[in-house]
Amino acid sequence: MAWIKVIDEAEATGELKTIYEDLAAKRGKVANIMKIHSLNPASMKAHLDLYLKVMFSKSGLSRAEREMIAVVVSNTNRCAYCVTHHSMALNFYWKDEKRLKNFISNYRAVVEDRRQLAMLDYARKLTENPAAMEEKDIALLREQGFDDTNILNINLIVSYFNFVNRIAEGLDVQFTPEEASGYKF
Repeated sequence: MAWIKVIDEAEATGELKTIYEDLAAKRGKVANIMKIHSLNPASMKAHLDLYLKVMFSKSGLSRAEREMIAVVVSNTNRCAYCVTHHSMALNFYWKDEKRLKNFISNYRAVVEDRRQLAMLDYARKLTENPAAMEEKDIALLREQGFDDTNILNINLIVSYFNFVNRIAEGLDVQFTPEEASGYKF
């Protein structure tokens, strides 16, 4: 399963059990990326709160656009766990397996919307080489109609997925098709 001990839902007690129950109520079930925090329930709660804020709260970005960022960042980092989970979420909105497969392979060949391309190019660049970021990268987003609040939200989503990719890869968080499906979007 993972390279560290993970407390499963059936074994959870106290604060961990409460967090698992809350998570299952909000998302439909508990993902392994959350279970990896089981030895530190406070970090799981903070992780969940951040995830819900960046991915589900009111924003100028659609849910599909947020999932597009998640897939691009995770694919850039070669994080199979997150690519699998978030491509399934993206396809919940797209309902087009062929388009999704092509998007994962080369998003630039699939996305025609210049606004979305600017957003995804920013996500890829920030993931590949954060030290190379310049003010002109923000100017490119503004040129496509993103205001500063949406630019912040894009940055937070990119940063969040870089964080999560490192948790998944650094602790060998695994998935199965059953574990990766069945969530509330």
